[in-house]
Amino acid sequence: MKLTQYFKKFFDSSQSSGILLITCVFISIFIANSSSGTYFQNGLDYRLGEYTVSTWINDGLMTFFFLLVGLEIKREMLQGELSRIKNASLPILAAVGGMLVPALIYSFFNQGTEYAKGWGIPMATDIAFSLAIISLLSKHTPLSLKIFLAALAIVDDLGAILVIAIFYTDKIIWTYLGASLGILLILMLLNKGGVKKYIWYLLPGLVLWYCIHHSGIHATISGVLLAFSIPSHKKSKKEISPLEKLEERLYIPVNYIIMPLFALANTNIVFHTGMVDGLFTSFGAGIIGGLVAGKLTGILLFSFIGIKLGLSSLPLHARWSHMVGVGLLAGIGFTMSVFISILSFKGDTGIQDEAKFAILIASSIAGLSGYSVLKLISKNKYQKHL
Repeated sequence: MKLTQYFKKFFDSSQSSGILLITCVFISIFIANSSSGTYFQNGLDYRLGEYTVSTWINDGLMTFFFLLVGLEIKREMLQGELSRIKNASLPILAAVGGMLVPALIYSFFNQGTEYAKGWGIPMATDIAFSLAIISLLSKHTPLSLKIFLAALAIVDDLGAILVIAIFYTDKIIWTYLGASLGILLILMLLNKGGVKKYIWYLLPGLVLWYCIHHSGIHATISGVLLAFSIPSHKKSKKEISPLEKLEERLYIPVNYIIMPLFALANTNIVFHTGMVDGLFTSFGAGIIGGLVAGKLTGILLFSFIGIKLGLSSLPLHARWSHMVGVGLLAGIGFTMSVFISILSFKGDTGIQDEAKFAILIASSIAGLSGYSVLKLISKNKYQKHL
């Protein structure tokens, strides 16, 4: 009975998914640099039908992650932090700044080089990791700050999804794209027709994934498109909408199976001589500078502009010093940054490993710095009350 309660508490904790991801990162790195590293990579390269195991994880299972993100975005737009302009404006502006400035910093360092196409790498914020760290300070940090960070990360993910769909697509096959649009029309008709059971959306969703995958656009975008077709209306306040039901069903498998698998499969970095030196190249500087300095600068700058123009206001009980801490935490780009680096440098595992290592270092710096700033603020606040 105690064990059951322990695991229930573990799964209910907003920190647990981030802790599990961090554990999987270390396990993956350890295996990659052990005598089992070759066998592990061979396992990832093993073909299951048409695709390798790693492709099934990155293009298949990750679609469910984007489906969950899409559901969260839709829910927030309808009834959450993004539902009212005044509430939504600050995280939206902050997210835009937090995407543009890192991309500009990366491009400044890498324009005209073989790394130029990786400009999308430092744009992303990892929801699970960033919220896991701020949750460690939940008793001493305003709740509004956590909501702000969550909303910012959601908008950030939407931006990353659009970047993947528009800029990281090699070739469009219009026949499959047309079929995808036809399936989307069917999904919209199901929604308008009042079909409530989400299973009737998931079945066409599988066909949508297949068509988008073969159209040349990255298949994970099908998860977001499917999410926006799921009904969110309900007859009464006590009733749970199909959107909420599906979001609830996806939460555990996505956060405790799919994301850890992604971390295991994509952070198997093999350390070699000269890798640390790579952090001081234009490539490493672009990623680290973008995620750490770029995220912080972009978020603070665009937030300041929004507040000065009267479009937004600081989160309740939060100060600018809190915003510095959150701006740093937003530099934890891990999952999405790794994902974009894989798309940016397909087939070049050497550059991918350099990117993953730089992302790992940048995310560690951002996470530790953000935690330290927010911890110091809460400590000073506590001492003032003594």
